[in-house]
Amino acid sequence: QVQLVESGGGLVQAGGSLRLSCAASGTGSINAVGWYRQAPGQRRELVAAIGSGGITKYADSVKGRFTISRDNAKNTVYLQMNSLKREDTAVYFCALDLDPGLGYPPSTASEYDFWGHGTQVTVSS
Repeated sequence: QVQLVESGGGLVQAGGSLRLSCAASGTGSINAVGWYRQAPGQRRELVAAIGSGGITKYADSVKGRFTISRDNAKNTVYLQMNSLKREDTAVYFCALDLDPGLGYPPSTASEYDFWGHGTQVTVSS
């Protein structure tokens, strides 16, 4: 059974940094992984994603501040978040697409096969 466990969330002051981890188990490899977030009363939105070929994409709101990376040996994907802003406050979820495809991350959330339960990130002013 495939499971995704997010960790690394917490409370941080604006301008600070956090690194989120998404550890996958029950699968021999991870292909595409996406980080999504959902703030209260808001829709879930893509933050960053990385394809099986290492190709990445980011939401415009986090470009230059967040970096997604992967450690295939550990079946783990990271989201380094720098220069955090209050508007980054949300529950962050990781999602896994088992289909390697052509190396690109999925275009839509519906293409992901498994989701984690999320980790809370709160940025205070």
